[in-house]
Amino acid sequence: MLQRAAQRVQEAVDRGQIPGAALGVIGLEGVAEVYCAGVKHLDNPDPITPETLFDLASLTKVLFTVPQVLKLVEEGLADLDDPLSRFLPEMAWMQGSELPQRTLHQLLAHVGGLPAWEPIYTWGGEPNTLKHRVLQHRWSLKPPGEPLYSDIGYILLGLVLERVRGKPLPEFDLPPGLVFNPKNPLECAATERDPWRGRVLQGEVHDENCFALGGATGHAGLFGSLQAILAYAQSLMGGRVLSPAGLEALRRPQHPERALGWQIPTPGFSGGSLCSPQTLGHTGFTGTGVWLDFGRRYAWVLLTNRVHPSRQRETGIIELRKAVGNAIAAEWR
Repeated sequence: MLQRAAQRVQEAVDRGQIPGAALGVIGLEGVAEVYCAGVKHLDNPDPITPETLFDLASLTKVLFTVPQVLKLVEEGLADLDDPLSRFLPEMAWMQGSELPQRTLHQLLAHVGGLPAWEPIYTWGGEPNTLKHRVLQHRWSLKPPGEPLYSDIGYILLGLVLERVRGKPLPEFDLPPGLVFNPKNPLECAATERDPWRGRVLQGEVHDENCFALGGATGHAGLFGSLQAILAYAQSLMGGRVLSPAGLEALRRPQHPERALGWQIPTPGFSGGSLCSPQTLGHTGFTGTGVWLDFGRRYAWVLLTNRVHPSRQRETGIIELRKAVGNAIAAEWR
């Protein structure tokens, strides 16, 4: 099922658009088919394998944070309509802010009115202090309801998870092959030569805010291998991660662009134009992506280190994702 899709990936590597990539597809009840090309690091060219760990960037939102919040709901520890103030009562103390009344549901669906991004890493301070500064910061809010993709909202959701579970995110149970703060950098695909940290990043999170907050947040920080993500995607689609009600909540469209966290097919969808209308997808800034086609009962994953050695170059990743998605859909039987 990967012949034409793999050819597209290999061509991108051969042209030097991306250093390396891991591509895979798996049916709901089937065995994964995988293809790898290129290298982990341009200065130390170990080949990409299905076990190579990639910095998943914003895939953290949908592979970790969304299901973890839905598990709180399944266990009766939270309700999607609960306000943040139930879990983070000290938030915006004495500010008179509307933020504490924004709900878990609004943040998960990116309709909480929070800004997309803020350079938290420039504020200074150690991770625990920065987390409390996030809670006390006077965020510029828009009225809830309008779609506005927000890293800040998912950082807050990560703080909710830590508060309810009583432990930091790196101590949460994760499927094999998914990890925060990997122990062996050589198992990881390199990302950027980061001007802020002054080094090529390999085995440490690319996202500056996540790094400053300790390397594990609700919006970024998760690393994972192709084999692990394919297995997890199959389990998620097959109802082995969430209850039927939880999976239904995950898939239900919240507005024309998204379900809970996940993107749904619209013009220009990252997974291409040949997927079924029941597809969920998401991408990560480092060059990663996952797509779950419930209508055609398969998932596919494309992991690249497209920001290595720099984000400041054109890699064609948007076009590559669509072309690969369409090639897989055309060959799927």
